[in-house]
Amino acid sequence: MAYWLFKSEPDDFSWDDLVAKGEVGEEWTGVRNYQARNNMRKMALGDRGFFYHSVKGLEIVGIVEICTETHPDSTADSDKWDCVDVRAVMPAETPVSLDTIKTHPDLQDMAIVKQSRLSVAPVTEVEWAVLCAMLGVEG
Repeated sequence: MAYWLFKSEPDDFSWDDLVAKGEVGEEWTGVRNYQARNNMRKMALGDRGFFYHSVKGLEIVGIVEICTETHPDSTADSDKWDCVDVRAVMPAETPVSLDTIKTHPDLQDMAIVKQSRLSVAPVTEVEWAVLCAMLGVEG
């Protein structure tokens, strides 16, 4: 299993919006960065990810699961953009802020710290374990 981080502006699509989609989940559309797209192409069914509120909140608020394989992004006007579908698995017991992530010694190399503009990023097993403990959830 691989781990990921998905960033979304809560005014556009929030954790509550994803929860409302239920088991079906939602396409993770609109990614127009090649590195983020390539990250989605590496995803497999059942992979897990953090749902991060960007712009407002700046915190991890929940855990998601990849529920479809990579497929063409329905919002793209070109066949070069792909996406996956994700569904909400569980909310964070205690959301973890970007400031907290930046100060934790085991999280200094996270993509969200090093490449803050990347909307879909990999998360290492160590980062996953540390953050799940901080979030108060079982990963």
